[in-house]
Amino acid sequence: MKLTVASSPHIRGDFRSSRLMLDVVIGLLPGLAVGIFVLGIRALMVTLVSMAAAVTAELLWSLLTKSRNTLPDCSALVTGMLFALTLPASVPYWVVVVGSAFAIIFVKMMCGGLGQNIFNPALAARAFVMLLWPASVTRYAAIGVDGVTASTPLHHMVMPALPEESILDMFLGICPGSIGELSALALILGGVYLVARKVISPRIPLAYIGTVAVLTLIFHKTDDALSWMLYSLFSGGLMLGAIFMATDYATSPVTGMGQIIYGIGCGILTVIFRYFGLFPEGVTYAILLMNAWVWTIDRYTAPRRFGVKKGGRANA
Repeated sequence: MKLTVASSPHIRGDFRSSRLMLDVVIGLLPGLAVGIFVLGIRALMVTLVSMAAAVTAELLWSLLTKSRNTLPDCSALVTGMLFALTLPASVPYWVVVVGSAFAIIFVKMMCGGLGQNIFNPALAARAFVMLLWPASVTRYAAIGVDGVTASTPLHHMVMPALPEESILDMFLGICPGSIGELSALALILGGVYLVARKVISPRIPLAYIGTVAVLTLIFHKTDDALSWMLYSLFSGGLMLGAIFMATDYATSPVTGMGQIIYGIGCGILTVIFRYFGLFPEGVTYAILLMNAWVWTIDRYTAPRRFGVKKGGRANA
């Protein structure tokens, strides 16, 4: 009998990184389409600039380091697109380029490339530009008006007060905000597509969104608890983060129980940051902090092998 010793993975399928990434792009298209419709053509331009900058940064990295060209896996396109969708349409283009390059070079490639990064590149880039140029990512253009700023629904909720927009407007995306966070409906449709294509599991999004729903319903800040909860779900980047960011393969748990714990943790931190943080949004930092705990979560939620105690030691 001939035995072949080889490193994992040992089971191969028809899945390819490029196919998975293109599915993510397709899932993001409804949200992007709403952003372009509501905010204008500049939303499209910001997205294209971000994607081009991400691809260029990865190409330059491979040329300078003389490493394998990884552009065919299409992950740079997804990173650039996701980063753009977290930004307002009024953001300067140079900030977009710097942020995309930071995501690719410092968060992804310097950690070993696709699948080796600890933190979500797009969210790490948003946190980076938020730290250095906060005004560029917190000034939102009014609907259909270039150069005119408007308060987002989350800014009203900090007061605390319910937003001026109706819940239906929030659900459909007729409100100020970042390019990809406007329409909860469009993002949910994209998430359903990814689940149907078996690109993501619904565990993390449901645990994340469900946790925020329960906490905001219990700890509401206005007399109308149900409306406060719905506005909390439909405003800001919650849907975008829960469906497309928190489910990133490299930075989320692989075990079923771990994914639920991870989603709950993201939800708890999001509510804490929204209620007590300096900025009205908390999704970015909630997911990044939970990214740091993924290894620990996976370790303690992994199925126990027969004859092995928790922690990996064999029984005597």
